[in-house]
Amino acid sequence: MDSTEPRVPPGASAALVDALANRRALTGLRVRRFVPLPRCPLGERLITVDQTNTSVVVGERVVVKWMRPATGGGSPDRAPDLLAHLAAAGFTRTPTPYAAVYHDGPDTGLAAVVTGFLPDAADGWDWCVDALIDQLDGGPPAELAGDLGVLAAELHCALATPSETISAPVAVGRRDWAADGLAVLDDAHRLVAAADDEDAHWLAARLPRLAADIERSRAVDRTYVIPPHGDLHVGQVLRWRGGLAVTDFDGNPTLATPDGVVLTEPAARDVAQLRTSLLHVGQIADRRTDGRHRPAVTDWGRRATDELLAAYLRTLDERGLTHLFDERLLRPFEVEQECRELCYAARFLPRWRYAPMGVLRHWYD
Repeated sequence: MDSTEPRVPPGASAALVDALANRRALTGLRVRRFVPLPRCPLGERLITVDQTNTSVVVGERVVVKWMRPATGGGSPDRAPDLLAHLAAAGFTRTPTPYAAVYHDGPDTGLAAVVTGFLPDAADGWDWCVDALIDQLDGGPPAELAGDLGVLAAELHCALATPSETISAPVAVGRRDWAADGLAVLDDAHRLVAAADDEDAHWLAARLPRLAADIERSRAVDRTYVIPPHGDLHVGQVLRWRGGLAVTDFDGNPTLATPDGVVLTEPAARDVAQLRTSLLHVGQIADRRTDGRHRPAVTDWGRRATDELLAAYLRTLDERGLTHLFDERLLRPFEVEQECRELCYAARFLPRWRYAPMGVLRHWYD
């Protein structure tokens, strides 16, 4: 287990679920309930995929996600509000939210989020990559991008619907998005330059072009903002027996959110993250097939990102909410996202650098 993950004693998750299902008090904890939690078997198993927090499946029906202590990145306490807001808006394409559990007393932070378990679920880093590799091996086309675009649009429509939790979710926002993006570019340059390798030299030579694309956001003086997902990539989209579901509303772990501040962003931020993650799917598939199908992977990435955006815009139009999306911010946010990926790789996962570098090389070579 990663040292940043909360250490969860065996049996703690089952005991929590049992107490919630039977509406018993929890010593040292307070509970915010969303949907009644039915009784279920109490066997436990740990979800072993890499993740920031620790998730335990109880009775093959419930997931208890134990939150790590806040360390300045993301805003995990926002997840319960967004889950309550989405439930009130009738959005069902997420695991059923049962409860949020908080530490009581001096430490009042979020301890755990309890949601429904989705049988046979796989996240997009598995099912999207597998679908693309199947296509490259002569199987059926990996036509998944349109469904992702519809899901993202339905999510944004729900997030933009007023509720008792968030009464005015849509506002007009003004911020120097270019300054934010250029700061991330500077960080990426500094971190990659430390390697003093081919990637570092390549990135240094193209800084003016990357900066110019980020600065295109200066044309946007103001635009609509909503409470976003905040970290929307294919890994947050589960494919299960019932279709697709979006999960993990903790926000971007690389972004600090001041206490008491409700994060709002242009919808284009989520769309940029989701589109670039499809390009990362292509990079993963390209690496796993030793580059044998690189032209086909490149073509798939181009078509998939276009199809995702088209489906997203079509769904917004059907709901009368096209004003939520400002396309002028899309490319600046996409370039910024790849720079964030480089920063993440340098700080936490060096082997991941090939994916954002592959995308940037395709864009700027």
